[in-house]
Amino acid sequence: MQEKIKALLKNLRLNESTLSMILGGLVVVVVGILVYNYFSSVNKVVTPSPSPEYQVNLVEEEGQLVPGQLPVTHMVKKGEHLWAIAETYYHSGYNWVDIAAANSLTNANVITEGQELTIPRMAVKPATVIEALTQMAPTIMDTQYTVVKGDSLWNISVRAYGDGYAWPKVWEANKAAVPNPDIVEVGTNLTLPR
Repeated sequence: MQEKIKALLKNLRLNESTLSMILGGLVVVVVGILVYNYFSSVNKVVTPSPSPEYQVNLVEEEGQLVPGQLPVTHMVKKGEHLWAIAETYYHSGYNWVDIAAANSLTNANVITEGQELTIPRMAVKPATVIEALTQMAPTIMDTQYTVVKGDSLWNISVRAYGDGYAWPKVWEANKAAVPNPDIVEVGTNLTLPR
């Protein structure tokens, strides 16, 4: 038995370079497969699998709209996130905060496939839309101007000359009253060169 083992080991030593080459080739093939799999999955966007549309029946309670069939338990599917889940049950992604709070999630960005989430009965949070200011401040036509709250040399230059980059001209004419162009005190009388 020992002689057979000695013969086998002697044979392996003679073929050591061949074995090393075969093992090296195997390592290269395995690494190649791993690299291919990595790069073939990098650009894939994971989207949640389409599920039957959840019907949201909104009921008015205490002057607020609330989904009538809540609370329910939701099983997280691959690729889902709290915003999408909130849109499904509330038709408003802004309720993701309520879902995170109801489930005591320490990191709302990390939910896993198969995780069960309680969808609480909460009022629908509508999107907050801030209307843009459509009213422009009045144009300054005089050569004298008294600073009001919220004014800056830039804003004054825009209203007086139609060009905010003209603020150095206003500052040069008023250096005695405005030593620092970043700070313009309310009530300061400015001369606007024409």
